[in-house]
Amino acid sequence: MDAKIGKFFDSVGSFFSGGDKIPWSDGDVIAGCEREVREATNSGNEGMKKECLMRLSWALVHSHQQDDVQRGIDMLEASLANSAPPLEDREKLYLLAVGYYRSGDCSKSRQLVDRCIEMQPDWRQALVLKKCIEDKITKDGVIGIGITASAVGAVGLIAGGIVAALARKK
Repeated sequence: MDAKIGKFFDSVGSFFSGGDKIPWSDGDVIAGCEREVREATNSGNEGMKKECLMRLSWALVHSHQQDDVQRGIDMLEASLANSAPPLEDREKLYLLAVGYYRSGDCSKSRQLVDRCIEMQPDWRQALVLKKCIEDKITKDGVIGIGITASAVGAVGLIAGGIVAALARKK
């Protein structure tokens, strides 16, 4: 019983804190990836450069900093314009979905993750991201309903106060 209660409170806490199962990266990881890209570019090894750019894109879209996330989105969109093998496109689409999720564009993120799931229906990462997106949409809806109900309640309270004040004057 105690375990069920603890699980309930953890889920409520997670609901309001916005916790999800998508990993984060920090500035040190991004700096390391940028260094790898420079080294690969200087070496002239295009395959290694491409690999390093994918790692950098991953680090950027998983960042806490919105500027980094947007930079990652821009890099991935530009690289998708070039034709690539379907597996590579799938990875880029997934990272783009993460980027849009992190930037708050759940609609675009859901479209992209659905495309990933079409390509590979049992892809666990994409399924986890889709669940995170749906949870965020639900949470935002509940919060929106709460705000609306509070506003309606406040307006009703004010209107009731005015009516009561006018009734006393008569």
